[in-house]
Amino acid sequence: MKAVPKITKWKFKKFHKPNFAFYTLPERKSFIPLKYPFAIQALEAGKLTFKQLEACRRALRRGLGKTISIVICVAIVTPISKKPVAVRMGKGKGAISFWVAVIKAGKILVEINCLNTLWTQLVLQKATSKLPLKIQIIKFIS
Repeated sequence: MKAVPKITKWKFKKFHKPNFAFYTLPERKSFIPLKYPFAIQALEAGKLTFKQLEACRRALRRGLGKTISIVICVAIVTPISKKPVAVRMGKGKGAISFWVAVIKAGKILVEINCLNTLWTQLVLQKATSKLPLKIQIIKFIS
């Protein structure tokens, strides 16, 4: 299953690749969980594909069950294009190969509403192993 965002009006269909030197600056807006007490936070900049985010979501859903609320706070909206192997140079930009979510350092990726803290910590550890970034688990009680 391919994840394609439902954006109807774009000026350009294919983007430049994201410059990760810019994204190493820390996230200023969403670095505190807004709704729920548990969160997964990225400690470094990078990109997440749909498969990686879906694997994380499935691990959370298997461990926590269907009654627990899970909010994914990132959107997969940046297309990455690739030319096929053994194709000569020129003839325009390649077709869109996959979609990514560009992540800044400090960005909250997932928020979870759960009461059992010990079990939630274990499930979050398993879910963060599916992601290719350095991750921090936040327990935020206001």
